[in-house]
Parts: sequence; C-alpha cells; structure tokens
Amino acid sequence: MEELLQVGVISSTHGIRGEVKVYPTTDDVNRYKELKNVILDTGREQIPLEIQGVKFFKQFAILKFKGIDSINEIEKYKGKSLWITRADALPLGEDEYYIADLLDMKVYLEDGSFFGVLKDVIETGANDVYAIETEDGKEVLVPAIHDCILEVDVENRRMEIHLLDGLL
Repeated sequence: MEELLQVGVISSTHGIRGEVKVYPTTDDVNRYKELKNVILDTGREQIPLEIQGVKFFKQFAILKFKGIDSINEIEKYKGKSLWITRADALPLGEDEYYIADLLDMKVYLEDGSFFGVLKDVIETGANDVYAIETEDGKEVLVPAIHDCILEVDVENRRMEIHLLDGLL
C-alpha cells in the first residue's frame, strides 16, 4: 500500500502573497479545511508544508502555506502534486477505497479465473468505473457497483468481479 496519498495539484498562483490554486484530487474539497500539513513533491524532493489558510473558488482550493509569503517563492511549484500521509487521511466508510490502493490490483472472475489488472479508476459522478486490462491487452470498463464488484481485498491486492451481460 502507498504510504502517501495525493490530495491535489498546484494549478497556479493566486495573488502576490504566496497563495496557490489547488486542483483537488480528493472527493471532498472541504477536506482541506481539516488538513494541517501537506507534502509538496517537487520531483527532486518532498517538502513538508504547513497550511496557514484555506479558501475556495469554483472547483479550486486556495491554499496559503506558512512561511511562503510571495508569489516568487511559490511560482516554481506550479504543476506539482500535494500529498498527505496515510495517518492524515480521513477514515474510509464501508466499501470505500483509496484509488492508490486499487491500481494494479489483480482482478478475478467469480469462478476464480484470472481476468486482468485494474489500471485506472474513472470518476463519473454517478459511480466510479474500473478500467481493467485483460491478459490479451484489451481494456474492459466495469462499473463499481455491488452487482459487479463482489469482493475487494486491499491487503492481498485482489478483486473479484461479476461481468454483467454486455460488458465484454
């Protein structure tokens, strides 16, 4: 399991006092109100940052980090990801999973035969859709609903599915 979970990507600066617009990669943008710290991944290093202020504008979170007080200090981080530790993550409800825990999971049919590997989770609004790459390299899209997803075992990296008629 991944120890760090992505919560956003810095899309641009906001004003001249070091604030940034963050595109959230979490399903609840209000999550930022409760966050105290994030980790900025520059590609070369991971920089811990303390969140000093949070506002919202359209689909973005506007974050102000402690100790970063000018546009010049933060501008170079546009396009970089913000992460949190698993310890700072919100607890999950029943049948909820972190996308990072699902990616590259082995997928089996209900008869126990190997079907493929989960390569992507597509968030559609109504329900997520799992993009599964089969052994022959084809992509099959399976809705993440109880009729299709029979079991998810995050620790053993295994998912069991039922293919509804018409999915292949």
